[in-house]
Amino acid sequence: MKAVKIQKAGGPEVLKLEEITLGKPSNDEVLIEHVAIGLNYIDTYHRSGLYPLKLPSGLGMEASGIIKETGPNVSNFSVGDKIAYAGQPLGGYSTHRIYPTKNIVKVPENIDLNIAGTLMTKGLTAFYLLYKTYPVKAGETILFHAAAGGVGQILCQWANSLGVKVIGTVGSDEKIDLAKKYGCEEVINYSKEDFAKKVLEITNGKGVPVVYDGVGKATFEKSCECLQVRGTMISFGNASGALDPIDVPKILQPKGLYFTRPSMQQYLRTIEEINEAANSLFEQVGSGKIKIEIFKKYKLNEVEKAHQELESRKIIGPAVIIP
Repeated sequence: MKAVKIQKAGGPEVLKLEEITLGKPSNDEVLIEHVAIGLNYIDTYHRSGLYPLKLPSGLGMEASGIIKETGPNVSNFSVGDKIAYAGQPLGGYSTHRIYPTKNIVKVPENIDLNIAGTLMTKGLTAFYLLYKTYPVKAGETILFHAAAGGVGQILCQWANSLGVKVIGTVGSDEKIDLAKKYGCEEVINYSKEDFAKKVLEITNGKGVPVVYDGVGKATFEKSCECLQVRGTMISFGNASGALDPIDVPKILQPKGLYFTRPSMQQYLRTIEEINEAANSLFEQVGSGKIKIEIFKKYKLNEVEKAHQELESRKIIGPAVIIP
């Protein structure tokens, strides 16, 4: 059994693969043998110290696998079950782990475990953003940043299936076709164009009711310019760096904008909420409304390379680590 650990915050070089020994699962726990581990941008925040951890620590928020052993009072899962999970405690970067059942969902037979390994964080994020943070309505036009990324590929397809028109932004011309393939009707390269000006052109000066922004620092103010009066600004990531302090009178007050900073911890707090989101996600994927293509697979001992490529934007789509 092996796991990736960090002893200190820093660059990809702090990721170390170690031999581990696990005990027996206790009450409400199971022993999982991982099949696929999701690679997410938030993993770099945990590693770098942007989101501070108590060290030493494991990394990785999601994975899929097979249950190999159950704790004494576990009745809702059995040995051999195909499962997936996302959330705390961290430690998905491992061949095996003991994990609490409160965050685990069963994976339907028609969903491949390699796909399930990259679905949970991105897919459940897409669910709460579209259904809970700002419930979209058919006929609306929305703006989603980093549309060719892992969350973007899922959310834009999902929004499309709900009758929503998606304007997506990307950081390079080679990602334009990818964003269109995964559900964007309009795509803007924000490294070349003033995306706020373009969004207002597309919407005939009206703006959009909601912006979903996982980019952060580089796009925040322009995103607010794209919004209608009483529009909703959803900031859920920091790919370009953490947000500067918000000048409320200047940025939010003139149009009465709503600002929110959601996370999975707020929207997926109970097993009922997790199952609602996962069942909706699996239905979308199983029916073909959301198509998932694994962009790249890494071995567990290639985790440093995986983080380097993640941070340098070389990964355009879902990626997994295969233990």
